[in-house]
Amino acid sequence: MNGNNIYIEKNNRLDAYKKGNADNKKMLENLFGKEMFRPKNIMERIKTFDDAFKELGEHHPLVKEYHKRHLFLEDDSDISSDLVAYLKLRIITAALNEGWTPQFTEDEYRYFPWFWLYTKEEIAKMDKEERKKVVLFGGLANYGSYAGFACAYSSVAPSGTAAAIGSRLCFKSSALAKYAGEQFAEIYFAFVGK
Repeated sequence: MNGNNIYIEKNNRLDAYKKGNADNKKMLENLFGKEMFRPKNIMERIKTFDDAFKELGEHHPLVKEYHKRHLFLEDDSDISSDLVAYLKLRIITAALNEGWTPQFTEDEYRYFPWFWLYTKEEIAKMDKEERKKVVLFGGLANYGSYAGFACAYSSVAPSGTAAAIGSRLCFKSSALAKYAGEQFAEIYFAFVGK
């Protein structure tokens, strides 16, 4: 404390914010600004589709398109959920990438969520924690089993697999791709499954 000024170390401010109730948090935000208490890591800020939506803001082109298309889709009871899921995944991907977009240059790396396919027997052997990470998905074991986002292809022997992923849903790092695949597995499934 120095005259009329009070100095509070940053770690103490953050700790008070974490432990405070809603009124305490509001007061600290008023004193130091909301940005002070906003998690810096994008994976800490984006936990839900709504978080991604808010991160981009109402004026982002993908958010505007989501509003326009989603309102139209809600009026059509015959529309499949994969289209709504794709619109959501575009917003999630853009938010997690924080402005990065692929340029498709020779030296650029792009990353996608990776999903592993399990048999019913393998799932039955898993413990509860492992099963939480499993999303059920069905497919054909013959030509034409592509699902748009990913596919499992097998012909003659079950040793060949292939995956086709939309390039618009790529990430700037493997950590972001892994996080998106785990955090938003249900939305990915709605996009590729039924």
